[in-house]
Amino acid sequence: MRISRLYVDQTLAEGMMLQLDPDAAHYLRNVLRLKKGFQLTVFNGQGGEYSATVSGVNRKAVEIHVNTWENVNIESPLAIELGLSVSRGERMDVAIQKATELGVTTITPIITQHCVVKLTEERRLQRHQHWQNIVYRACEQCGRNVPPTLNVTTDLAQWLDGDLSTSRIIFEPGKNDSLKTHDQPSDGVAVLIGPEGGFSEQEVLDAEHASFSALGFGPRVVRNETAAIASIAAMQVLWGDMG
Repeated sequence: MRISRLYVDQTLAEGMMLQLDPDAAHYLRNVLRLKKGFQLTVFNGQGGEYSATVSGVNRKAVEIHVNTWENVNIESPLAIELGLSVSRGERMDVAIQKATELGVTTITPIITQHCVVKLTEERRLQRHQHWQNIVYRACEQCGRNVPPTLNVTTDLAQWLDGDLSTSRIIFEPGKNDSLKTHDQPSDGVAVLIGPEGGFSEQEVLDAEHASFSALGFGPRVVRNETAAIASIAAMQVLWGDMG
């Protein structure tokens, strides 16, 4: 029987009795449906994981006993910074979930010219919390103990002007160069994935002026979430820990 994993945004230490915060308690009680005496693994993103035992479950609180710490680290040696143009509904959810499972280090949702999604400031914060929960659930599923950093949605110009890896890639239809011909990154890689409507010509030029290499992605046009998943997987095979 597989041991359930649970992310908790709380301090953890061997031997402590911990009352879970409301979100974690709800997830353990109503989603994982764990009862008193069940074993689980907990982690808080600070590295490593703890074995734990459910010591009490009721409608008001869930308590666990934290057991031993294990230094489990399955982080990729390749640091991937993903700039992901915001897409609609489940497409964005899937891209963030799979990017997390594939080992990205940082995810930044980006508003581009042809984005079909328009976000107010309040909506940006709501979406951020929703996507953050997707990241945590994906880490629980795939075994990662260090969730990727999820930045608040920003504009493309601000992201391009940020402190990114020196190796920078944007995918654009019709380009002859590909990942196979690209030099192996020395300090990680920043990859920019376009929206459902594609990048504007100016956005591609802006990215190239910011030292992004425009690469092709094969003969077929793929959707936003497919491009994110496939490109990350390809980079992990070429330069990371998949193969």
